[in-house]
Order: sequence, then C-alpha cells, then structure tokens
Amino acid sequence: MMVVDVYSQYFAADCVYNGVPRHAAIVFLQSDSEAGNITYSANVSFFPHNDENDFSVSYDAVRTEVLFQGKGRRSKKKEAAYMAELHARVDALAAQLGGKVFWDKPLREARLA
Repeated sequence: MMVVDVYSQYFAADCVYNGVPRHAAIVFLQSDSEAGNITYSANVSFFPHNDENDFSVSYDAVRTEVLFQGKGRRSKKKEAAYMAELHARVDALAAQLGGKVFWDKPLREARLA
C-alpha cells in the first residue's frame, strides 16, 4: 500500500466539535494505491490552532469522501480533475461537521506530491 497526499494545505476555519472550538483545518487530496488498484479521497480535519504555532492536528473532527476507487494508478489528469472540485467536496464534508473552511486564509503554503 502506498498512500500519498497529492495535495495538502492548512487553512483558517471555524468549527466546534465535541465541545472544542476549532480555528483551523487541514485539507488534502489523497491517493492510496496497491496491487493495480487506486483510491482517491478528499479529506478535511479541523483542529484547535490556539496560536499561530499550534498545528497539533486532532483527528476527531474528520470527514473523508472517496472520489474514485478502482483499477489503475496515479494519473495527473485525474488528479487535476479532483483538484478542480476539491473545494466544493470539502465544503460539503465540513458542513457535515458544522464547520467552514476559509479558503482565502491559508495558514501555510500548499504541499503537492
């Protein structure tokens, strides 16, 4: 199994989960490949971010959506298509947690694989 974060980035966010205010989120597009099969998923995880140096991600306020699962391997074309719809998918996942990602307020530069 080879799990790769195709894209990940931290953003300012707003969410209260399990009674804990969350002020940031990490958003990522992930691929997981094994034995000729691949899965792409959109993910969001809200965490407290109580000061500008607090990037301690808590994994209780998380949502994931499988975008594709089947035969194949990593494809730049597929990844570009998934990236184009990532904001909308993550917004829907965030809403399930009662949260919101502030796309115009990145906390760190994007990481791409």
